[in-house]
Amino acid sequence: MEEAQQLSKWEGYVDWRIRPALKGHHGGMLAASFVLVVEVLENLAYLANASNLVLYLLKFMHFSPSSSANIVTNFMGTAFLLALLGGFLADAFFTTYCLYLISAAIEFMGLLILTMQACIPSLKPPACSLVNTKTPCQEVTGGKAALLFAGLYLVALGVGGIKGSLPPHGAEQFDETTPQGRKQRSSFFNYFVFSLSCGALIAVSFVVWIEDNKGWQWGFGISTATILISIPIFLLGSPFYRTKTASGSPITTLIKVLGASIYNCKSKRPGNAVMGMDMGSSNTTEINNGKECNTKQKGPSQTLTEDLKFLNRAVGNQTAHPILQCTVKQVEEVKIVVRITPIFMLTIMLNCCLAQLSTFSVHQAATMNTMLGSLKVPPASLPIFPVIFMMILAPIYNHAIIPFARKITKTEMGITHLQRIGTGLVLSIIAMAVAALVEIKRKKVAAESGLVDSSEPLPITFLWVALQYLFLGSADLFTLAGLMEFFFTEAPLSMRSLATALSWTSLAMGYYFSSVLVSIVNGITSTFQQPPWLFGSNLNHYHLERFYWLMCILSGLNFIHYLFWARRYKYRLITPESY
Repeated sequence: MEEAQQLSKWEGYVDWRIRPALKGHHGGMLAASFVLVVEVLENLAYLANASNLVLYLLKFMHFSPSSSANIVTNFMGTAFLLALLGGFLADAFFTTYCLYLISAAIEFMGLLILTMQACIPSLKPPACSLVNTKTPCQEVTGGKAALLFAGLYLVALGVGGIKGSLPPHGAEQFDETTPQGRKQRSSFFNYFVFSLSCGALIAVSFVVWIEDNKGWQWGFGISTATILISIPIFLLGSPFYRTKTASGSPITTLIKVLGASIYNCKSKRPGNAVMGMDMGSSNTTEINNGKECNTKQKGPSQTLTEDLKFLNRAVGNQTAHPILQCTVKQVEEVKIVVRITPIFMLTIMLNCCLAQLSTFSVHQAATMNTMLGSLKVPPASLPIFPVIFMMILAPIYNHAIIPFARKITKTEMGITHLQRIGTGLVLSIIAMAVAALVEIKRKKVAAESGLVDSSEPLPITFLWVALQYLFLGSADLFTLAGLMEFFFTEAPLSMRSLATALSWTSLAMGYYFSSVLVSIVNGITSTFQQPPWLFGSNLNHYHLERFYWLMCILSGLNFIHYLFWARRYKYRLITPESY
């Protein structure tokens, strides 16, 4: 009887009451569906303001275009970078379940502060006209600026915690020991991006229209209410969730293995591969380039691999300090982290390209004719085009492209994670080339119309800018879902939340790199000409097309580098001890 009860439990997982999670009662697609609904609301609350924030800072807080762009990229970059903290806390101290609730409460507080500031005129700088140069606008300073940034970065902290906990919480609802469970998990990541897109669609259409036509206090208020509503919806799924128990700091393992490797290297005592290994026969499943094969293996259940031999020194040195004693499993886990690091680094350039969707692309659209028939489209609603495309493509990819690829390749994955990420990188190169060509056309129209120094809309439709949004949106669909599944699948069980958060950290680094790149470009070009490429309040005087060509070239070089590492990457061996 006790054995039967033990077999019905999910080892290493608990329910929301910290009791052992039971097979047939906890986990599965039903539990994950609550996560997908919550993600719609969470992304709506975040993106409704982030997508239009650059215009709010420009028109109501009176920052310059370049300062507004940098504030937005720094804010979004910080939000995604804090996902790494969220993932670390979920793995080490909290469960993903608890961390989501804490983070949602923090984001709610930040949005409440921003709503209050938007509602109360005394908390904002005096209104002014951006066109009237005789009475320059007063940039927000002092306590008002402190209130603005306090609200923004409380939102960033909450968003970071949610991004670091919600995707792994949904992904861990599936039984990865079965092919069906792994396929369902892959579908979950595709539909997670679909849910992101649903929230984004409402945000960049309805909420952005409210902000531009009814006032920012209504936009912030909707976001505040939305994140508040997401909490009870998340709690409704509590009886169905299974949650991985916290297993201590994964950073400790990384530091210990690296420290032991360096110590043993200095002492010139190679490690003994036998120490720390569990002996006995076991079944091993190898997934290599998406192909699955089962082999019966006798002898040691886990041995040191030949790659990254330097780390093998961390095992089995009897003279090492006791605190530096490492097992084979710990060494192999650190090797996995080292192997996925180049893939993570090489997606940063793509996310630097994506950062332009929230900054210069919005400025471009704001100078153009934004009428669509009799409807005036807010420039910040431009992302509606890639969002709709992603919502259409995500189900097609999951239900048509992947099954077809599985039949052709006769593998479980069909299309490997690295192939999917590479496709996104190629699309980002095309997007930057298209963006440069569109900017050349926009400036040509401005010059021919004599509107270079005018604030009137140019006689060219904003749909031209939508082209770069389509390519970058497609790149985001391929890369984000591929990255999240790649990191979650490849990472050791003890650091899956942290590894999945690398997907968002890549976004953060992309936004930060975008800000740094703008500063570097202005610094270098200012030595050759005045003004620099990306300086001033009039976008028509910018050399934005040159900046986009530079991004295109850098993205191409980045893709070549990616091919070098992707071709050499070996998907990890999955053993029963991995689960």
